[in-house]
Amino acid sequence: MNIGLIGSGGREHALCKKLHESRLVDKIFCFPGNAGTSLLATNIDVDILNFEEILRLIKFNKIDLVIVGPEEPLVKGIVDFLKKNKIKVFGPNKYASKLEGSKSFMKMICSQNNIPTAKFKICYKKQQVNDFLDRCKLPIVVKADGLAAGKGVTICKTKKQVIENSSEIFMGKFKSSKKVVLEEFLEGEEVSYFVIVDNSNFKFFGTAQDHKRVYENDKGPNTGGMGAISPAPIVTKSLEKKIKSRIIKPTLNALKKKKNSYNGFLYVGLMIKKNEPYLIEYNIRMGDPECQVILPRLKTDIVKIFKNSIANNLKNLKIEWIKKKSMTIVLCSKGYPGNYKKKLEIDNLDKIKLSNFDHIFHAGTKVIGDKIISIGGRILNFTSLGNNFLKIRKKIIFNIRKLKLKNSFYRKDIGWKVIKNENN
Repeated sequence: MNIGLIGSGGREHALCKKLHESRLVDKIFCFPGNAGTSLLATNIDVDILNFEEILRLIKFNKIDLVIVGPEEPLVKGIVDFLKKNKIKVFGPNKYASKLEGSKSFMKMICSQNNIPTAKFKICYKKQQVNDFLDRCKLPIVVKADGLAAGKGVTICKTKKQVIENSSEIFMGKFKSSKKVVLEEFLEGEEVSYFVIVDNSNFKFFGTAQDHKRVYENDKGPNTGGMGAISPAPIVTKSLEKKIKSRIIKPTLNALKKKKNSYNGFLYVGLMIKKNEPYLIEYNIRMGDPECQVILPRLKTDIVKIFKNSIANNLKNLKIEWIKKKSMTIVLCSKGYPGNYKKKLEIDNLDKIKLSNFDHIFHAGTKVIGDKIISIGGRILNFTSLGNNFLKIRKKIIFNIRKLKLKNSFYRKDIGWKVIKNENN
């Protein structure tokens, strides 16, 4: 069968690699893809929000199944559009995609279904912000309601910061919404729990812990993610039961009652406090870089999984995993997440000898002429599998150093909390 894959980041290269390994796949077409996917698939340069053009390309290339990587086309309704045009597509519909597309929608689902989450207030004007400030301790988390490319969440330590950040959102800093969600700040340990969902069932699809801050020791501004580990040791059997029964099942049942069953990947962003899970956010797709750290551990044919999900047959499918630990470190362009260096030439990739347990996933890259050029802040993901996180990290850093890419940087302490406990 021919597969269409929408997106151009590290997540999409990891998905593309798994699709390429499937015996069920003839050809892969990436819209628009990156330099990494170009080695496995046909890249087609197209605006991923131009649904009519994507439909034309799907029909022209006789594509049998479409996988949607990023959140924006999902939130804008690409699944509904393609289904209406009789195209098989994997991903949630526009209504269900509001779990990520609208933080206020997600919070109301929590409120109506007793799902544990931080105390919150949905604000449309400054007076509501002041009211929440009067009854909630600092720090307070200020969130833009709609999609904000990972830049819509700020942890504010003063009332002044809360008011300033809220005012910017009210004034239209983010095009997606002028609504603000204020939340109490939860102390604890963050973890990502993934499931794959059909209209009736869901199956576990891995755990990971991301490292959001740009600098070592978790300093500096938030990013799209500087690296991740999988599986997350904090997720025990007892904690997993609570995540499924208190958070995932009530959410999926709530959508079902609204006649909009969820179908696709669901990323459950959690804060674990005294072994109790609290929902921080939902993402309606695989995370990035979590996808790059989870998929290398997957044994089951990914196309088989997608087909069973679309056919509402996940119940009868066993998903198997390699029993190894996995880590990914993101190589970034100098200046990221602010103004970063662009058009860095990457020319040493062929010098890096990779084993079957090592991977390099392209993120912000493009082939221009006969050169691979960086076009994003996050350039490459170096992923390795093994039995010990410290040894895995040393192996990844050894591979990154071979690249010798000027004007780039990476965090050398990915997995530091786990490594500290692993080696005690």
